[in-house]
Amino acid sequence: MPGIADLALGAAPIAGGALLGAAAGNLKPPDVRGLIAKDMDLLAKIPPEQTERRARFQASIDRRIDDLIEAGERSREIREAALSYRGNWRDILVFVCALLFTFIWWNVSHARPHWTLTFVAMVIVSVAAAIYAGRGAARAINTFLHRNDP
Repeated sequence: MPGIADLALGAAPIAGGALLGAAAGNLKPPDVRGLIAKDMDLLAKIPPEQTERRARFQASIDRRIDDLIEAGERSREIREAALSYRGNWRDILVFVCALLFTFIWWNVSHARPHWTLTFVAMVIVSVAAAIYAGRGAARAINTFLHRNDP
């Protein structure tokens, strides 16, 4: 039976990553443009004599359009910040993976041979990855904050 437990412990990070990927793949934002188009059709069907209702509904549509424009502007700013990152996105990924592996390794039986050596090595790798990821992220933030300076 210890073989099955070791197999389950070894497969846990892979299964967690697969579940996270599956969940991320199924998340879809609402189709705001389609909803606005449906609202415009509905507005056209409201009789002209219902001026108050038409005005309130038009204000609601206008707010959605304004929100869509603001979201586009924010998305552009975030994209510019991401493109200004001079480091490598793999630095952040390596840091996160090293950190997760270190936490997982902490929960492994401490009686295993070379447990301490592997744990110390993983702490060193995590610190080195944090330095590289932090340096690149600091550069990206600095570039983003000073993008409009002359």
